[in-house]
Amino acid sequence: MPPDGDCDLKMSNTPFFEDVPMGAEIPTLEKFPTPRQLVMYAGASGDYNPIHYDRDAAAAKGLPGIVVHGQLVSACLMQMLTDWLGTAGVLRKYSVSYKAMTFPGEKLLLKGTIAKKSDTGDGLVTLSIWAENPRGEKTVSGTAVVQLPRMA
Repeated sequence: MPPDGDCDLKMSNTPFFEDVPMGAEIPTLEKFPTPRQLVMYAGASGDYNPIHYDRDAAAAKGLPGIVVHGQLVSACLMQMLTDWLGTAGVLRKYSVSYKAMTFPGEKLLLKGTIAKKSDTGDGLVTLSIWAENPRGEKTVSGTAVVQLPRMA
């Protein structure tokens, strides 16, 4: 509990349902995954596939180098969403699919746009989300349904 005893959620950093128009982009998040982060993620996730940390193993699979875990890219998309949602928004559904490789050392752009807004008064918004590599390829894409607060 905060020192002043106030348990109310502060919504200053959360968008309101009424303020997000159809087609609007949410703030892009930039990431630069490193080989060290891949090793750390392997330890945290239990995904020790050598294509994520061993250049020879990646080359044996026909890859040009080690590749970023798809689940790590998915986690970056989740961070983009939760950063945008702030303290009063709620993530209700999240689904992604893996489309192309992401390589460490490359800038990864995490993006999203408003695809649908519910008209039932519940504040639900559907977003199209994706991760994009420097070649403009969508490496991970999907959808998220979030619930935003309504204006009083």
